[in-house]
Amino acid sequence: MVKRGRDPEKTASLRQLLLCWYQHSRRDLPWRRSADPYAIWVSEIMLQQTRVAVVAERYKAFMARFPTLVSLALAPEQEVLALWSGLGYYRRARMLHKAAQFVADHHKGNLPVTAGELRTLPGIGAYTAAAIASIAHGEPVAVVDGNVERVLCRLAGWGAGSRSGGGAALRHKVENLASQLVDPTHPGNFNQALMELGATVCLPRNPQCRMCPIAADCVTRGEHKTPPRPKMQSREVACALSVRIGMHPGQASREVLLEQRADSLTVMPGMWELPSLADPAIPGDELRMTVRHAIMQVNYCVRVRTVFEDDVEKLLPPDGDRRWVPLSEAAGIALTGLARKVLARAHLLPTAPL
Repeated sequence: MVKRGRDPEKTASLRQLLLCWYQHSRRDLPWRRSADPYAIWVSEIMLQQTRVAVVAERYKAFMARFPTLVSLALAPEQEVLALWSGLGYYRRARMLHKAAQFVADHHKGNLPVTAGELRTLPGIGAYTAAAIASIAHGEPVAVVDGNVERVLCRLAGWGAGSRSGGGAALRHKVENLASQLVDPTHPGNFNQALMELGATVCLPRNPQCRMCPIAADCVTRGEHKTPPRPKMQSREVACALSVRIGMHPGQASREVLLEQRADSLTVMPGMWELPSLADPAIPGDELRMTVRHAIMQVNYCVRVRTVFEDDVEKLLPPDGDRRWVPLSEAAGIALTGLARKVLARAHLLPTAPL
């Protein structure tokens, strides 16, 4: 049986409506002011599983420190991770760094141009490769992220997303539809328009259908059926905040005790964090603060205890790769997001370095 594609006139109309809407309604985001493939690459990696508002601030600091691919390739990994702090999913930063080093060594510092070539780099999958190739180089390839998948499922009247029960078959249908729709003349703007529509109008809950430029072509016009999201887990942990006066050449300065996570761990290996307490029970008069912190599918309630230098050996487990770090240097090392949050709330880490 021969597959029937979309009606060419309807497709042309949809493209025009979406591109016109995007031109007038798109958000002014820092990475949209550049056609530099490196800048686009950095932004796309940062935006994976991270809110736009968080990325916008960290992106500026990251690009100020690493304005070119070569500057990123030459930087120590710990410095790259320090600038990534607050974005989470630190494996992305490590793969970005490795890919930059590979490009510097094998491509004279220039990113490949086509989506197919980009996919050969460490940490660059189909989505990121298509985004860079279409936005920076005008290659007519479709980009399919979670927002685009939701828009197209609703547009075509399909049910759950591919990760919510639809599986590989639905994913294939979505990718096929996206390839049919992508504008061959303005593929970068078209792909960004679909992603923008999903992020601002065709929302997972309570979509703003009256504001949608392609609502007339949409079968669903509203929320489509999806399985309920898995519930977040709750967990309580306790950590130590220990500060002392350290002697350095010429002057005394405050230092904080930090512990480095083992490289063998799957989550945040090599990052620096506040040490865990041997006993999670904290007397009321020793409780410094309570902090809420979410990592992936877990909501942590973190109880922070003040631990004086003389009590470190008594209250902390005997093992652990710990060292005293001057507070003037702490903001510049690869701190976990939780450690950065606690130190900032304790007014020990007022600003992050650029």
